[in-house]
Amino acid sequence: MRLLTYWTTAVISGLLVVIPAIAHAEARYEVVPYEDIDWGALNPARGDESPRAGDLWGDRTGEGATGFLVRFDEGFSSPPHIHNVTYRGVVIRGEVHNDDPDAAPLWLPAESFWVQPAGEVHITAARASFNLAYIEIDSGPYLVEPGSEAFDNGERPINVAPSNFVWLDGDDVEFLPAGNGTGAEMAFLWQDAENGERGMLLRLAAGYRGEIATAPGHLRAVVASGIIDYTSGDARIAQPLGAGSYFGSAGKAVHKIGCDTKSECTVYLRSGAPFALSN
Repeated sequence: MRLLTYWTTAVISGLLVVIPAIAHAEARYEVVPYEDIDWGALNPARGDESPRAGDLWGDRTGEGATGFLVRFDEGFSSPPHIHNVTYRGVVIRGEVHNDDPDAAPLWLPAESFWVQPAGEVHITAARASFNLAYIEIDSGPYLVEPGSEAFDNGERPINVAPSNFVWLDGDDVEFLPAGNGTGAEMAFLWQDAENGERGMLLRLAAGYRGEIATAPGHLRAVVASGIIDYTSGDARIAQPLGAGSYFGSAGKAVHKIGCDTKSECTVYLRSGAPFALSN
């Protein structure tokens, strides 16, 4: 994986929410185009039968939080198993089934969201010719373990198809541009009450242009659909980021984004600090 990392200084003003006032805060940016991802086995114990995985941020074999992609072959179906940690998933391409071993098929299409609790026995399957999902953990390492070691951690699984999302615009959410028809909507997915981190989907209309400005903290973004025309900080050259690509920052940062397709673009955002989107 080629991780493009550099530092810049950002000055943020004129936003719809109050970002804590640090006049010149140093920011660190990361960009990983889908084409530069290093792929390996998700479960090395299964060898060639394992789905392929590639880290976008963090290290899934380490102890910290991580976001990574998983690529499933057509017809893949796992044996019943558990994981040692809870994970969240967003379908980017294809169709994915993730449920109890005896459950009827529930095929989640692109842009669906699911949560798999640690310790709960389940299977994962895919049926399209190309299947890709973004997986996120709050701590690692990410391990695949036999179903015989199942345990109940008190959490429960969630499967949410795109048709069940509630989309909010700037008339509902203060950190989006005000007014209907501005081309930006957001669907909330999860929030950690203890540390304030949250995850959501950002949907942009074709041709949209704007900026995401953050307070000091981390922002993680994964392109779920479409092509994002991306420029970080005070950089002058934009680059196209297709589905499965990642951009992020630490510190007070500005991300310039555009939806460079004939149809809408969707981006998954994970943030541990306040941010605002402006036109």
